[in-house]
Order: sequence, then structure tokens, then C-alpha cells
Amino acid sequence: MTIPILWLVLAGPFWAALGAWRLPRVYRKKGLDDAPARLIGGLGGLTLGPFLLGPLWYFTPDLGRWYWGGGTGILAAFELVGLFAIMQSDNLCVTNASYVANQAANGLTIGFIYALMAVGLTLIYSVQGIISFAHGQFYMLGGYVSYYLLLFLSERFGIEVNPIVGVPVAGLVTMVVGFAFERLFLRPMHLGRVERAGEYAILITFGFGFFLQYTALAIVGPFSQKTGTYLQAGSLQLGTLVMIPNRLIAAAVGIVLIALLLYLLNRTWTGKGLRAVSMDKQAAAVTGINPLRMNTLAFGIGTMLAGMSGAALIPVFTWVPWVGMTASTRSYVIIVLGGLGSVPGALFGGLIIGLVEALGAGCYPDPSKGAAYKTAFGLIIFALMLLVRPTGLFGREP
Repeated sequence: MTIPILWLVLAGPFWAALGAWRLPRVYRKKGLDDAPARLIGGLGGLTLGPFLLGPLWYFTPDLGRWYWGGGTGILAAFELVGLFAIMQSDNLCVTNASYVANQAANGLTIGFIYALMAVGLTLIYSVQGIISFAHGQFYMLGGYVSYYLLLFLSERFGIEVNPIVGVPVAGLVTMVVGFAFERLFLRPMHLGRVERAGEYAILITFGFGFFLQYTALAIVGPFSQKTGTYLQAGSLQLGTLVMIPNRLIAAAVGIVLIALLLYLLNRTWTGKGLRAVSMDKQAAAVTGINPLRMNTLAFGIGTMLAGMSGAALIPVFTWVPWVGMTASTRSYVIIVLGGLGSVPGALFGGLIIGLVEALGAGCYPDPSKGAAYKTAFGLIIFALMLLVRPTGLFGREP
């Protein structure tokens, strides 16, 4: 335990907090750009403590260079991994490289669905300027639409269909519900008929999410449900990687839908209209784009993506009416991590959260408790991002 104690004295959390707090003040006092100072001060204190912070305070070099943030970030990762290996020398993540690779692959696989869910939320925010607190419940609704569609086809017509069929149907249903909700409850806000629009948007979306969740609970009950599998194969061996086919297909659904969304936004006139409204509604209206129509379209696409992500995951996880609460938390964490309003940020944020949760749960010293703490690992990343870079990875300064 000598090395960890020495690290805590010469570097570690205390010096990280001191660097993140003090270094920006030093730069502001000298009239220099302090934008990256909090991040680099925190990473520099965590890795080298006073040995790096002292020269930074005295010489105040240009922190805009890529090697300051990148170098301290890489060094911090190596130091933390090294400390973990020293303190947990018998952990599977230290002794078994294939185990780590499998955990990382599973995390990235589920991360694409997390990203799909968050992309819909960030699209709504970028166009409408609101956070939908009903997003997780649309995810829940999509899973149930898929489940009961397959159940209906099986019991009424004796047709056993693959769960992939439920994905587009769930997307269609959740999109129609999203369209109706936006027209009835959000459009008056954009027409100026509602005072304190920001508070109204929070309350109305939260209330609708509450309505969806407890309506589902009243109809289907608290019992867990799950559809059949995409493929009957138990696992797929790729070298040392053991992949679960259901998760691979769910990830493929996420990749395809995100690619289609990026094509829509960047290659079509409708997508360019959405982007124009997200940048400046008044300027977009001058050019002939109807902002109200784009608001409805953005909300419908966002809810559609949430519903399709739920339909893609119901063959993987068991479904209960309150499953959307955890999904909502993940979505908010991802869009803050990636940067509010950034679709690429939501993609990378989803992959990061999926990777962090999988490795955190898999490498936790007590494996029986690791899965229970999985969401907490994502929240830790969320808190750190708020401390060092509040705008997120791809967010812009206000």
C-alpha cells in the first residue's frame, strides 16, 4: 500500500481539486485565456501534483495546445490503471486480458443503443431548445409495442415472427404519439401562448412521462416481460471474444438508425431545415422554412428513435413499466457528456457510457455487487465532466 499512499501525497484528488480551482484564477489574473485551465489543472494535479502545477502557475504557458489536454489525460488513465493493478492484483481485469476485451466489446455493443436513445433526445433539444422528461417513457412504450405486436401475431394468427419486425412498428407508434403530444401541448408554447415556457416544458413533459408510465403499469401490471431472441444461437465466438448475438443485432439496429439520421440531417433538404431551425428560428423562417413544422418533426423523430431503441432491447433485457426511468437517466448523462445539441456528441457519449458501465461492473472487486453499481459508474463520469468541461465533449461555449 506504500505506492497508493505516496501517490495520494504527491498527486491525487487533493491536488486535482486544487489545480482545477486555482489554475483558472492564475490565468485570469494575468489576462490569459483560461478556458482549458480547469481541465488541465485538474488532470495535472491528479497525475503529477505540485511538480506540474507549480511550473504551470509560474510560467502560464499556452494551454490551447493539444498536448496539454491529451498528454495529461493519457497520463491520468495510465496512472489510475496502474494503481488499480497494484491494489487489485488478483482481479480478472488485471490477470485476464481476454476478459477485459469481452467486457469492452459488450460495453461498446450496448453503447450504440444508448447512443440511439440519446440522439433522439439531443435532436429534440437542438431544435426545440427543451429537454423532454418523457423520453425514457417513450423508450418503455416502444418495448411494449414490440412485445404485444409479437404476442398478438402469435396468439391470433399463429405466426412466430422475429423481434426485428417490432422495431419499425414501435418506431411508427411512438412517432405518432410524439407528433400528437407536440401539437397539443408543446406548440402553444412556441406560439407564445404560454408564460414561463421553460418551466412549462419541464412540467408538461415530466407529467406526460408520468402518465405513460403509470398507464402502462395499470394495463400490463408490474410483471416483467421479454420477447423471443433474434437468433437462437447462445453465443458467437470471434477469436477470444465471446459475443451475444442478441446484443450484436441490437447494436446493428442502433448503428443503422444513427447512420440514417446523419444522412437525413446532412444530405436532405428536410435535414437542412432542421439544422437551420436549430441554429436560428427567425432566419430559417425568413428563408421559407416553417419552424413549427420542424419542431413537430424533430419531436416525432426523437420519440421514434427512443421507441425503436426500446424495441431493439426488449429481446435483450426484461421489461417493466418503470424501465424508462433508468433509460432517462442514461440519456441525460450521455447528452451532457457529449455536449447538448450535438448528434456526434450523443454518439460518442453513448459509447463512452456503455464502455464505462461494462468495465466498471466487470472490474469491480466484488462481482456480485458490480452490476448493481453499473449506473453509478456513468454518473461518476457525468459529475467529472460537469467539473472539468461543463459544455461536454462537443459542446460549444455559450
